[in-house]
Amino acid sequence: MTQRERLVNTILGGPVDHPSLPYWLGFVPWGDTLERWRRESGIRDLDVQVCFDMDPWFDVVPLEWGPFPRFDDTVIGGDDEFVVSRDYRGITLRNRRDGASMPEWIRHPVACREDWERYRAERLSGPLEERCTALASFVRAARTRDAAIQVGTFPWGVFGTLRDLMGAEGCLLAFYDDPGLVREIIDTYADLWLALWERAAIELPVDHVHIWEDMSGRQGSLISMAMVEEFMLPSYDRFVAFARGHGVRIVSVDTDGACEELVEAMSARGINAFMPFEVQAGNDVEAFRRRYPRLGIMGGLDKTALAAGRGRINAELAKAERMLASGAYLAGFDHAIPPDVPWEGYRYAMTELRRIMGRA
Repeated sequence: MTQRERLVNTILGGPVDHPSLPYWLGFVPWGDTLERWRRESGIRDLDVQVCFDMDPWFDVVPLEWGPFPRFDDTVIGGDDEFVVSRDYRGITLRNRRDGASMPEWIRHPVACREDWERYRAERLSGPLEERCTALASFVRAARTRDAAIQVGTFPWGVFGTLRDLMGAEGCLLAFYDDPGLVREIIDTYADLWLALWERAAIELPVDHVHIWEDMSGRQGSLISMAMVEEFMLPSYDRFVAFARGHGVRIVSVDTDGACEELVEAMSARGINAFMPFEVQAGNDVEAFRRRYPRLGIMGGLDKTALAAGRGRINAELAKAERMLASGAYLAGFDHAIPPDVPWEGYRYAMTELRRIMGRA
């Protein structure tokens, strides 16, 4: 069995040549976490994926999914601790210089219809070929590798992109104040992504369509399921139709927070895999498995257990073992590993996880 087949079949619960289950990094550790691990392990050039001989993730087709030409990355101001900058998406943000926190979002590129029309004309209306300049070299390399292929990636999604364009407050108000604008933005980006996915699918087999949303908190979805149905799912229907028409086996969604409502609504429309099932938001992957026996589940192991000693770690590993036995599960922790996690805790967990998965 090829590495490509093994990864796809593991997520979908198909046959796998056990004991060689895919073993992946999942979400990378925070920068401060990695520095701590380098100090504690004594490995100056520590690369976690190499250290534990983890399998690669999907190869993401390198197309321009967002504004193009990109906005110039520009430093606007700051002090010794913080820096204010504008990123390639046109978002102005304030961040710690060491990158050890979530940024403060200050300004977004679209505040009204006039902003959107200018943004669309300047950043979304160029020839599609200009967004595909890296495709030919990627295809040549992909044909020599045993790797699964993905289209779509962070930070592009139906709600996720709308929020990044308008900001959380502006986006949520727009659903009420200007629903026509919301539909226009969603449809324009969906048209763009489908056209790019089509270009990729002409050149090589695609295994995975990925949609990044991050649209939940601990209370659940940031918008009602009625709004999800009205505004988002028509695009999801188009994405699933693309996948079925091109033999793409996985269509996944990434959202933080409590995701039960979204899993129910989206899986009913053909989404067949989700991540990362954050435990602190109340997600229980074993409960999801009981309700959705064939849903592809990625993640769901409590990252906070890694700092709480071997008893807590062993409880998460036991959960992983049960989930692996049920199938359609890619074992991993439920988001980026925070700096309070010691190297010994992470090393123990990953070594034991390798053993559970039948790896040497």
